Amino acid sequence: MAQEEKKEPWLNYLALTTVVLAVCATLATFKGGGYSTRSILVQNQASDQWAFYQAKSIKQSLAEMDRGLLEREAHRAGQADPMLAAGLKGNADRIAKYEQEKAKIKEKAEQLEKERDEAQRHGRPFGVAVIFLQVAILLSSIAALLKKKYVWVTGVSVGLIGLVEFANGFLLFM
Repeated sequence: MAQEEKKEPWLNYLALTTVVLAVCATLATFKGGGYSTRSILVQNQASDQWAFYQAKSIKQSLAEMDRGLLEREAHRAGQADPMLAAGLKGNADRIAKYEQEKAKIKEKAEQLEKERDEAQRHGRPFGVAVIFLQVAILLSSIAALLKKKYVWVTGVSVGLIGLVEFANGFLLFM
């Protein structure tokens, strides 16, 4: 009977840690991608709101130009013209309406930008975690092939950095 090669006990831990690192790397990739997608979608919504804000600003500027024309016409007429007075009142109401609408649109756009920033803050650590976890998996694989414990210990050390970043993606403690 051929002599069986004795399996070193640390190789069991190597296999286990490699699986844990791989699972965490997969989850970090998934979560990071989700936050990245969220960031892009919310940025698009914020850009749409700012474009809407700009459109309202243009309409307000046109209304202000109309007000100037109506005021000049009223000054030329020299007397109280009920049609001009009604036009000036309607124009003032439109300008005030645009100002209120712009304030609401601006508030919504700024809120969307905060959501985008928050998604980016969560996404970055997950991206960093994936890098460290993949390097750790690579080192663990090399350690298994070469049966070199110090390479595995190095991989675990790198993996711990990845795990800290992975946790940071959820908790934002750094």
